[in-house]
Amino acid sequence: MKKFIAVIFTAAIFLNISGFAAKGAAEPYVSAQCAALMCVQTGELIYDKNAFERHSMASTTKIMTALLAVEESTPGRSVRVKESMLKVEGTSMGLLPGDTVTLEALTYGMLLQSGNDAANVTAIMLGGDTESFAAVMNDRAKKIGMKNTHFVTPSGLDDENHYSCAYDMALLGCEAVKNAEFLNICSKKSAVVSYGNPPYERTLSNHNRLLYSYDGALGVKTGFTKKSGRCLVSCAERDSVMLVAVTLNAPDDWNDHRRMLDYGFSVVKAKSEEPVRLDISVVGGEQNKVPAESGRICTNAVNYDNIKYCVYSEHFVYAPVNKGDVLGEVRVYYKDKLIKSVPITASQSVRALTQPTKERSKNKKSAVKRLIDKLKEKLK
Repeated sequence: MKKFIAVIFTAAIFLNISGFAAKGAAEPYVSAQCAALMCVQTGELIYDKNAFERHSMASTTKIMTALLAVEESTPGRSVRVKESMLKVEGTSMGLLPGDTVTLEALTYGMLLQSGNDAANVTAIMLGGDTESFAAVMNDRAKKIGMKNTHFVTPSGLDDENHYSCAYDMALLGCEAVKNAEFLNICSKKSAVVSYGNPPYERTLSNHNRLLYSYDGALGVKTGFTKKSGRCLVSCAERDSVMLVAVTLNAPDDWNDHRRMLDYGFSVVKAKSEEPVRLDISVVGGEQNKVPAESGRICTNAVNYDNIKYCVYSEHFVYAPVNKGDVLGEVRVYYKDKLIKSVPITASQSVRALTQPTKERSKNKKSAVKRLIDKLKEKLK
């Protein structure tokens, strides 16, 4: 995109927001040792309880393993399972030595069945071994902003150096559900997948009770070990507001999440604002300006003081201009983090002035004739 001139507005000025109506909403009771509630679009922390305290996170670890699998963008890639790949205890999707299984089926096995075997096979398939794959997990965590997290196992089995915190797991949950394929898988109550020797179809069921009992629930992942206690990362969406909730060591996790999500939906509201409309100068066109506009600008947050809108547009453009040409964009920031971009496009076409007028054509011919006449005089 070419360099744009920028006009920057705070949300309060640009959207004429006078205040937030739900400021006085009571925070929920949460039984968990650690908890966090986050707005997916902005990363805004809406509620927390010991959210930055280090804690083991059990099988919610598989969110990272599954995200890396999906990001490979090779769902049909398959592997023949070796016995060495299955040397892991705990929950299983039922893999056996000699089975053929695709990366997509492994992802279903992790997110629905919580298969430790699926996580192990995925790690070895993508990283060569679990240690190398853990390094990839930690690198991805840094890019997400998970500053208080260290992965050791792909499945979430206990290890003293395997830990995270509720805030970091909320960041991970938000990152994961922004991936359409990940969200499609984790939100399914059940799925029919094929694997085995030879592969055959079987049904995997999701352990996440919220999918069956909470309006708008979309996943994400359960977890449990004796050390970690009950762990849960959930996601729900209502009225264009998407939230991620996290609890670590929660005796009453299902109700914790219902209360947290209810609270979140009571204080976060989606706002859809009118398009930005501009007139942009045109050089060499049948018109000297072209109208342009963005789509509607949809945002959601609790504190709109942290939302900033930057309108970038071309200072001028050269004809021809086609309807739909991108001439700028509205960038939406939350605390200086870009959270979305809405293109500004030409609302109509402007043709270039390429055909000379009859008068200009006549004058051009006359000038050529005069030049020829002068040459003839010199040659006499």
